Amino acid sequence: MKTPILAAMIWASAAAHSAPLVWERSIPMPGVEGRIDHFAHDSAGHRLFVAALGNNSVEVLDLSQGKPIHRITGLTEPQGIYFLGESNRLYVANGGDGTVRVFDGSSYAPVTTLKTDDDADNLRYDASAKLLYVGHGSGALGAIDVGKNAVVADISLKAHPESFQLEQAGQRVFVNVPGAHHIAVVDRNKKVVTAIWSIGLAGANFPMALDEANHRLMVACRAPACLLVFDTESGKEVAKVDLHGDCDDLFFDARRRQLYASCGEGFIDVFEQKDPDHYVLKEAVKTAAKARTAFFDGERLYLAVPRRGDQRAEVRCYRIEEQVGRSDEKASSTGRQGPRQPE
Repeated sequence: MKTPILAAMIWASAAAHSAPLVWERSIPMPGVEGRIDHFAHDSAGHRLFVAALGNNSVEVLDLSQGKPIHRITGLTEPQGIYFLGESNRLYVANGGDGTVRVFDGSSYAPVTTLKTDDDADNLRYDASAKLLYVGHGSGALGAIDVGKNAVVADISLKAHPESFQLEQAGQRVFVNVPGAHHIAVVDRNKKVVTAIWSIGLAGANFPMALDEANHRLMVACRAPACLLVFDTESGKEVAKVDLHGDCDDLFFDARRRQLYASCGEGFIDVFEQKDPDHYVLKEAVKTAAKARTAFFDGERLYLAVPRRGDQRAEVRCYRIEEQVGRSDEKASSTGRQGPRQPE
């Protein structure tokens, strides 16, 4: 538990102009039980898709109206999820049976089912190659041809992959492989691992974010809870800072030079990138226990809150506030909350 250290860091680094997260509203998800995993976003249709793993469903939320509008059922531990706007298709990776199920984006009717080894997890799309990558099994990264709706390649890894990121200006994939205690670097053209980067004494490296312009890869670990930053040219670790526990999602905001880490300990940690090698925790936004899954669309951060006791299952929407007053006029960042919106 690093809360006293984190609080000291926050106040020491408070600036006159910061961009904290402001809780705008909550979208309830009635009837959703258990763990919530990843998100997908339909920017044109203003929809958010939520993989409710413990509920064996995908919840479809209307962001304009702030309410749920559909539920896809009959899934088996849905984890990774991706909405492909160009074909109006929703892809759902199921950890329970190793399938990637494809649905029509309008009717939500099933289109086809693709089979991987097992434990189908994170999904990422390579738009230039029209390939959807899926982490699965005891160690593999599968490539799905979205035109053919077929798995066309499998890249072997040392253990099950967690979060991975694709370069946009290059052909590399950076893959967190916590079971092997490293980051694997994959060549998308050759479909092979070309490098292995050690995470040192840290472990449980699950979430990952990429600052491609500055050649920096950010990895959050849970054991101990810390943020590691790697130079993607050399593969060397260049920075390490503390963060709250049980981090599951990590996002880099290139415009504001900020990192957002959603942590199951009950906080969203906001880091400022001073320069590519230096990161300062500027705010820790208090959320809820086990609320660790998030999505960032460039303007808002969406946080999944599971049902626990009196706490309902919901998605909290946070706006990034561009300008605030002096640091001594701010509300305590570890106690910041917003009003719950009426259902």
